[in-house]
Amino acid sequence: MNKTKGKVLIVDDDKDHADLLVESLQKQCSNAIAAYTAASAKSAIDRDGIDVVIVDYDLRSDTDGLDILQYAKQAKSSTKVILIADQNNTVACEQAIRMGAYEALTKPVDVDSLRLMVSKILPTRGDGKAVEDFEFPGVISRSHYMQGIYKVLRRVAPTNISVLIEGESGTGKELLARAIHENSDRRDNAFKPINCAGLTESLLESELFGHAKGAFTGATADRKGILEQADKGTLFLDEIGDMPLSMQAKLLRVLEDGIVVPVGATKAVVVDVRVVAATNHDLAKLVEEKKFRQDLYFRIKGVSLTIPPLRKRAEDIPELFGFFLRQACEELGRDIHRITESAMSILQSYHWPGNIRQLRHVIRTMVVMCDGDTLDVGDIPPDVHLVKRLSGRVEGQPDMSQDFVAQFTGRSLEEVEREHIRRTLDYTNGNRAEAAKILKIGERTLYRKIKEYDL
Repeated sequence: MNKTKGKVLIVDDDKDHADLLVESLQKQCSNAIAAYTAASAKSAIDRDGIDVVIVDYDLRSDTDGLDILQYAKQAKSSTKVILIADQNNTVACEQAIRMGAYEALTKPVDVDSLRLMVSKILPTRGDGKAVEDFEFPGVISRSHYMQGIYKVLRRVAPTNISVLIEGESGTGKELLARAIHENSDRRDNAFKPINCAGLTESLLESELFGHAKGAFTGATADRKGILEQADKGTLFLDEIGDMPLSMQAKLLRVLEDGIVVPVGATKAVVVDVRVVAATNHDLAKLVEEKKFRQDLYFRIKGVSLTIPPLRKRAEDIPELFGFFLRQACEELGRDIHRITESAMSILQSYHWPGNIRQLRHVIRTMVVMCDGDTLDVGDIPPDVHLVKRLSGRVEGQPDMSQDFVAQFTGRSLEEVEREHIRRTLDYTNGNRAEAAKILKIGERTLYRKIKEYDL
């Protein structure tokens, strides 16, 4: 029987049970190992590049299987974690799935079924690399829709076909573009992004095509444009829907002919670039309105992908949370690995108008505000926790979620208002104008409340 090539870690403080699972899995997996403590499990995850973790919930130590789950997902987002819990512990199983577990099983576990599950995760590959190793760093999703996009990208990335990515601001379009580049044959050459909406037409032309010395006032030397800098690599045209029509015509000629003439130059330069473009507009509609060239639209739309907003894929938030939590902790020098169930519930119910970009900033703020090693409801910025989340309830009905009620039951309206204002001021670092906007009150009213509540 051919063996799979991935690495499987069994985490269980019952040595006999762990060894039994290892022995069973080694019949099909060439590298299955056991860890009998949380510390040794985390060391193996850091050291060995584990592909699948099978962890018992009850480790009878200062931690549990959910902690190992979160640690493994933070270390490598593509790691598949299978949690095993007692038959009556459905709460742990449900929480594990919300946190990004591949599966949650209850005891007794059928070993043959477990082997089959692992074989599906780690199919045999002649090159010794699991299919799941072909990942898109920083691009994390469990949603069915996004998994469909990833399947397309696995086919598209190794080719030279142009890709158009559409979606709202903050959904991670540039991350996806970088992932396409990193999984292509051009990965050893440059990935060059340019925001077509953030520059004047003349500056955009100079940035794209470069310029010769003396081409205009201030051009004291020859300068290569981004098209030339991206030669043999990937050019990422962000917000291409905002590019002026006259620039669209010039860009089309370069993409068709592969020839760039810098501004003010007489000598042409041959370039070979792959184009990935992104927009938060409906380009097809812009074409109908004569605001975007149809020929350029067809040229950049080799393959078209639409990224859904975060509010339509709340199931992705736990894994995204783990990824951004690890980034924030490394940046800020904190050691935080967990979030309470009530806090995660609030994050998953929020509508995220700023999408993934906003989620990343919120998690960073939570890490800054956290006093311990576990993130809780009180660490969530007030505009997410106490203002915007009310929009998720049924109109005309009060918000009766347990965390909301527990926090304010028995307190006066003045106490609730004072606490809300205090948290908002903390969130804005004392910026009263910003706090007033979040609270939807005038600055004078806020100033009066601050004096009234001695804040």
